[in-house]
Amino acid sequence: MNLKRLLLRYITSVLLIVYICTAMLTLCHADDRSFTVGFDAEFPPYGYKDESGEYVGFDLDLAEEVCARKGWILKKQPIDWNSKDMELKTGAIDCIWNGFTMNGREDKYTWSTPYIDNSQVVVVKKDSGIYDLSGLSGKIVAVQADSSALAALTGSDADEENIKLAQSFAELQQVGDYNSAFLNLESGAIDAICMDIGVANYEIKSRGNLFTMLDKHISSEEYGIGFLLGNTELRNEVQEVLFEMLGDGTFIRIAEKWGLESSICLSEEDSYIDNVTTENNQSFIEKLINISSQLAGGLGASLAIFLLTLLFSMPLGLLIASGRMSKFTPLRWIVKIYISIVRGTPLMLQLLVVFFGPYFVFGINTTSSYRFYAVIIGFTLNYAAYFAEIYRSGIQAVHKGQYEASYILGYTKRQRFFKIIFPQMVKNIIPSVTNEVITLVKDTSLAFAISYTEMFTLAKQVAAAETTIMPLFIAGVFYYIFNFIVAFIMEYIEKKLNYFR
Repeated sequence: MNLKRLLLRYITSVLLIVYICTAMLTLCHADDRSFTVGFDAEFPPYGYKDESGEYVGFDLDLAEEVCARKGWILKKQPIDWNSKDMELKTGAIDCIWNGFTMNGREDKYTWSTPYIDNSQVVVVKKDSGIYDLSGLSGKIVAVQADSSALAALTGSDADEENIKLAQSFAELQQVGDYNSAFLNLESGAIDAICMDIGVANYEIKSRGNLFTMLDKHISSEEYGIGFLLGNTELRNEVQEVLFEMLGDGTFIRIAEKWGLESSICLSEEDSYIDNVTTENNQSFIEKLINISSQLAGGLGASLAIFLLTLLFSMPLGLLIASGRMSKFTPLRWIVKIYISIVRGTPLMLQLLVVFFGPYFVFGINTTSSYRFYAVIIGFTLNYAAYFAEIYRSGIQAVHKGQYEASYILGYTKRQRFFKIIFPQMVKNIIPSVTNEVITLVKDTSLAFAISYTEMFTLAKQVAAAETTIMPLFIAGVFYYIFNFIVAFIMEYIEKKLNYFR
């Protein structure tokens, strides 16, 4: 009893101390104002993680100076570029400050005045044999999802020449980040990248000049700081400090530090672009039908990954399980190491190894068509390892008396396994297999790691383009229905096997 009272007093004391410390911290920082900047952490020289692990870049230096002069606390928040609008609308970030193109987005945000002139350019390998834009005909070109490069080629404001250029490509592929784009370009999976000139210059220089930039630019545009539509008060505060920095030379010095002095266009003569929120006349049902139709293609891709992975991984898992239980020690240890590596590393990393490994290990150029095969190979090898362990547990759960009885009855090893052990093993493992199959449905979204567009990746792209979270909810409903069907089928199979009890 005394022990219980002592424990209760201890817990009460700890909670009281935590409460007092929290209250003191709140009072100490009551007057401190935070300023959260959302940025793509893979977009040098505007924002990225350096060798020391710190987030640095031209835009982040500007934000730090603004906060220093305003007495604010700067919070650098890396974001998924596809989710930037949701981050802003929910208040998770105060602005998008990361080489953010204003052109084509004028009515979606409250903007600062432009501060950087930018152009969209095309980067190719030096030995590609592509010397001008006409050489891109029939080639595979990559752009970042929801980027100004994508808008310049396919957007509603794209000029006729760029639209024709995009139509001449064999494929216009969307990637999540430029690091992935350059890995694809170096390995031969794509032929060119369309991107911002500032980032292109940085990447070409940092990657050992293996790449070159075509002379003709795709488009020209301006960078601004994007605030939530209607948040003019915060925009005005930040803008005022930027003009101060321009007047005393600080802005120029920061630009020179990052080699962007020739691109500066900040001017007090520029006027703001202030917009008011406009209602979308499209009804909810129309939006639902429109978005669902766009996601239908991605659903087919997810379904293909799911079915083919099951088709190949389940029998392969049985083979691996037999190796795992083999009496031949070297084989058993090789299989154990394989299972350990697969279960101990992320599936996303395994997909990257399968796709880029042939080039970086053996020097074999990969192709865009290999992307889908790499997804299936990566998923199959991963899930086969998990299924192997499930099979092993199911086989070992069969009582040894079953083996003895089948031996006495004169069954061969093959007959014993497939007629006696295997059916009982299947019954034992159905719940575990069901869990893995349901997980596989959701894991199909990881195909985005090698820029393969399945349903969830497509949902993020549509959400970014439509500036709404609805596509993600619709994708969630699709996944739920998909998993509900899977669970129903597996439960039906489990009931059918009840006669083994």
